[in-house]
Amino acid sequence: MRKIHVIGIGAGDPDQLTLQAVKALKSTDVFFILDKGAEKDDLVQLRRDLLGAHRADGAFRVVEAPDPARDREAGGADYSPAVVDWRSRRADIYERMIADELGADECGAFLVWGDPALYDSTLGILEEVLGRGAVAFSYDVVPGISSVSSLAAKHRTGLNRVARPVQITTGRRLADGGFPEGVDDVVVMLDAHQAFRQYQGGVGGDMYIYWGAYIGTADEILVSGPLDEAAPRIEALRAEARERKGWIMDTYLLRRNLG
Repeated sequence: MRKIHVIGIGAGDPDQLTLQAVKALKSTDVFFILDKGAEKDDLVQLRRDLLGAHRADGAFRVVEAPDPARDREAGGADYSPAVVDWRSRRADIYERMIADELGADECGAFLVWGDPALYDSTLGILEEVLGRGAVAFSYDVVPGISSVSSLAAKHRTGLNRVARPVQITTGRRLADGGFPEGVDDVVVMLDAHQAFRQYQGGVGGDMYIYWGAYIGTADEILVSGPLDEAAPRIEALRAEARERKGWIMDTYLLRRNLG
């Protein structure tokens, strides 16, 4: 039967691959990669660099397909249907690649940024493909070092404080729902609109932010400090980086001062 590895490859630094991930890479015959277009070509190149470093034998194939566009303007009640539609179109591509490019006794792999279990769609899409029943395969999951873990490590801080919870959420949820009740440490991902700005000026209490973009890569940018002081710098650096590269991957820990 066909087999699939879903391999977490960390936040960008090739040294973040675990020994388990390297072992999975070495047992793979076909690597599946979705191409996100010219402006994000360096993301594909990072994957190729990983393969060059850990599969010098070259005894594998790389199968690429264009990643379907997602309606990023959809909001409110339209957001979830837009994501479901995008994932379904991705499932069409996964199904076709596995059926057409992976032999009956071969092993394929999807290389996932960070950790496959944290804000990534690969596992859900593979389950959708299996549920359709058109192609059969087994799969396993190799955990990776997430951008959240990398962010905390780069800033030399913990994600939570003594006897206190930490919550991971999205920029959209933070903007719509406010700071989670009973939580003073919030990790925010997928924030295209810098929702932290609504807490400047002492709104919700004094805040401290640990922010990072392109973590683990040569383009890494890190900023930390009291929110009122750091926010303008983050906005300027973020705008410049996005203009220069055409895309940005960033995350941050927003921490309420407990006094």
